[in-house]
Amino acid sequence: MTDLDADGADLVKSLREALGRRCVLTTPRATRRFRQGFRGLAGDAVAVVVPITLVQMWRALVICCDWGAVVVFQAANTGLTGGSTPPPRKSGQRLCVVVCTLRLRTIHLVDEGRQAICLPGATLHGLEQALRPLGREPHSVIGSTCLGASVVGGICNNSGGALVRRGPAYTEMALFAQVDPDGRPHLCNALGVDLGNDPEEMLLRLENGDFAHGASAGIASDPDYHHHVRDVTATTPARFNADPRRLHDASGSAGRLAVFAVRSDTFPVDVDPVTFCCGTNRGEDLTALRRALLTRSAPLPISAEYVHADALDAADRYGRDLFHAIRTLGTDRIPALFSLKARVDAIAADFGIAQASERVLQHVAKVLPSIFTPRLRAQRRSFAHHLILKVSAADAGGTNDLISAVLEPNGGAFFVCEPDEAKAAALHRYVTAGAANRMHACHPQRYGHLVAFDVALPRNAEDWDERLPSPLARDIALALRYGHFACHVFHRDYLLHPHADPAAFKARMMQWLDAQGAEYPAEHNVGRQYRAKPSLEAFYRALDPTNSLNPGIGQTAGGRDWADDALLGERK
Repeated sequence: MTDLDADGADLVKSLREALGRRCVLTTPRATRRFRQGFRGLAGDAVAVVVPITLVQMWRALVICCDWGAVVVFQAANTGLTGGSTPPPRKSGQRLCVVVCTLRLRTIHLVDEGRQAICLPGATLHGLEQALRPLGREPHSVIGSTCLGASVVGGICNNSGGALVRRGPAYTEMALFAQVDPDGRPHLCNALGVDLGNDPEEMLLRLENGDFAHGASAGIASDPDYHHHVRDVTATTPARFNADPRRLHDASGSAGRLAVFAVRSDTFPVDVDPVTFCCGTNRGEDLTALRRALLTRSAPLPISAEYVHADALDAADRYGRDLFHAIRTLGTDRIPALFSLKARVDAIAADFGIAQASERVLQHVAKVLPSIFTPRLRAQRRSFAHHLILKVSAADAGGTNDLISAVLEPNGGAFFVCEPDEAKAAALHRYVTAGAANRMHACHPQRYGHLVAFDVALPRNAEDWDERLPSPLARDIALALRYGHFACHVFHRDYLLHPHADPAAFKARMMQWLDAQGAEYPAEHNVGRQYRAKPSLEAFYRALDPTNSLNPGIGQTAGGRDWADDALLGERK
């Protein structure tokens, strides 16, 4: 065995000979957007490979294994915790190659569109478009679809979403490569279709759709979640990324496997749903409403989105540009706009200007109309807590009576949205997710660090309206709170005072959440910001015994064979 040269020139040469120069990027400017995370986390890579076929993706993996390099697989790079970006390289560590799969976007609809086989770059937005003529939709809609997030990425992270009935993204049907203890990759076919036995032949047939498009008895979504979420007496959360119930092959793998395709269920679109906007100053009233909605015999709600009044206000001031862009252009154009935004930020970074696009867009937002609908604005003036509840048309009457019985005796109120009003309210909730980041970028003197949590509370928790102890509260300049209320998954964005220590604040916050029995992260996965719990680390070790794929994820060991000290790769 010979040592791999420290700068990776031989590795890069091998990749270019196999894939062509245009598929292998090496300059800092060309690779920056692949090395830079969505919220600023950045790392190092000797090369970024952008394959245009599955066979090229396989060959890149084989070459990297031959040279002993580590591989980080990435699609849209929209992760918020750094899980799809490479780690910073220290002296003596193995060389890293990023493989971006975003050009591999093919989608094969099977069983009359009831399922979809998606290649690793296929986006939720692309799947949504493919399913629209069939009256069906993917696991998640809006949110991640606007950002261009991939179907495979969602499944590899057990990502959640706003839709109450569907739970985390999950499948037991996938085609993936695993690196064996001897350092060689092998292909595993659990897609439920016959592709042959030779790896390159299998991948070529898959990409070309050269297989029978029949139904399958395999599990391609969480089969139990609709029962699981109804158990409002349970002391554990309904869903979170590292739930051992839903760690299986590609599902929850977080880059520890090279996933070439997943097979996932699709879902019928609800026709003429009805949306209620509910307001109250009593958190216990929303607790009672949630318990009643989940335990009655009627179907589960479609979605139940909570937004605190402060978050509604922040979205109105700092999300107007995105709100009006989606309203004017539709969701189809938004992925391209986010891609353009990333390129602008990459160019500005060359001149030392961070988050330039956020500041420019905020100047645009200032001259745009408010995003509040008149009735939602009036409700916001009166109440601190808001719930945007969407149900099927058949369940609207019973839900109306239930909300009235729970809220009105205690001074709460609600209204039934007109169709356009319902779309505006849902979109208002969506753009809330980016408000804290925009505020942080635009007011560097007013705020210190931004610390964000996505938290899954126990299903029986009644104290979801957080009342923080003073050592935590005094560090916070502004807290924006919103989330998926029926699932008890909350997003909490804390803009700290300039004097606050973000590391100390985060550590104290995690201790407080642990005492509540909460799980975190709930939707964004551990990435490089959170420590993987023992069960999750054991899953990673079983998937990747040589620690060759996405090493260090979950703050685990980064070395070959899970050693603490990483070494330069060695060629076999």
